Amino acid sequence: MKYIGAHVSAAGGVENAPIRAHEIGATAFALFTKNQRQWVAKPLSEKSIDEFKANCEKFGYSAKQILPHDSYLINLGHPDIDKRQKSLDAFIDELQRCEQLGIDRLNFHPGSHLREISEEHCLDLIAESVNFALEQTQGVCAVLENTAGQGSNLGYRHEQLAHIIDKVEDKSRIGVCIDTCHAFAAGYDLKNDYQGFMQDLIDVVGLQYLKGMHLNDSKAKLGQRLDRHHSLGQGEIGWDMFEQLMKDPRIDEIPMTLETIEPAIWPEEIAQLKAWAGQSR
Repeated sequence: MKYIGAHVSAAGGVENAPIRAHEIGATAFALFTKNQRQWVAKPLSEKSIDEFKANCEKFGYSAKQILPHDSYLINLGHPDIDKRQKSLDAFIDELQRCEQLGIDRLNFHPGSHLREISEEHCLDLIAESVNFALEQTQGVCAVLENTAGQGSNLGYRHEQLAHIIDKVEDKSRIGVCIDTCHAFAAGYDLKNDYQGFMQDLIDVVGLQYLKGMHLNDSKAKLGQRLDRHHSLGQGEIGWDMFEQLMKDPRIDEIPMTLETIEPAIWPEEIAQLKAWAGQSR
């Protein structure tokens, strides 16, 4: 079963996210559990938690169909120890929010070296931060998102994701989310060599760690290392790769969500993806 949806708004409370996902025909969804551009947010109310769980049950969303995204401010590999600690505290809070909501995974961008330390040192700091965060929480998997490699962001090569995973002690609570736009912009030619991309992911990272996908076309050209999402079929990747992905029997039972630039056409994009997956609902 392919779980296909989009990153929906949680405006007015997280409890509204499952409703909005249902309205666009989604069988999966992503959300922010707090304002993604602020360090601190008010705790989730018991009312919001209860209504979120009730709405997920009402519309048929289990934990494996939901992949929240953490704050854009968090950098678990920050070269400055005080700023890294601030990021770590915020990351732990996000994991705890997922615990409260009954969600079993949290998507995050690995981190950036800011051109102040080596890539390897930064990757080690990210793993160290993840280990500490997992010790303070339970039941939620930390899901590394591959990046486009823009600026000093790490996680744009499969080898970098594998480096972090190798150093995380609890392998049952670490995973990856592959963003198709980011992978293409980072230099993986999903358009012309989808099978080659998948084989490299399997060989270097391991398909058992795949806990979600972001389905985005790319405004950036192959290897341009710019994070610029586009609507499906309108960017440099094109529709064919997404059809291959939907028909790939190796990728099932994970949330696959759109972050494309026109929410108004999400229902149509989701319907097309479902049709290729042989699913009518």
